[in-house]
Amino acid sequence: MTKSEIVNEIAVRTGLEKTAIADTLDNFFVVAKNAMVNGNNIYLRGFGTFELKKRETKVARNIKRNTSLVVPAHYVARFKPAKEFASLVKDSKELSNRLKGK
Repeated sequence: MTKSEIVNEIAVRTGLEKTAIADTLDNFFVVAKNAMVNGNNIYLRGFGTFELKKRETKVARNIKRNTSLVVPAHYVARFKPAKEFASLVKDSKELSNRLKGK
């Protein structure tokens, strides 16, 4: 689902203007990015958590050149779904049918 499809779906459900919804969505993304860049996690009850996860320093290999390089410690953004959201996805009949090729 794309951002424009999300905006259209919200517009149909709420009756609000698409431009207002798109602006609100864009502002949410700006706030969320800034929060995470500043080291804060985002908790959306019933949906999930956008959190920062630390990756430790490690040694990686360049197989083509047969060399090693050190990847420094860094943070990555990660989404962890809420339990009820994860169970809805797990129990989805639509996804089950899609996986079976129906």
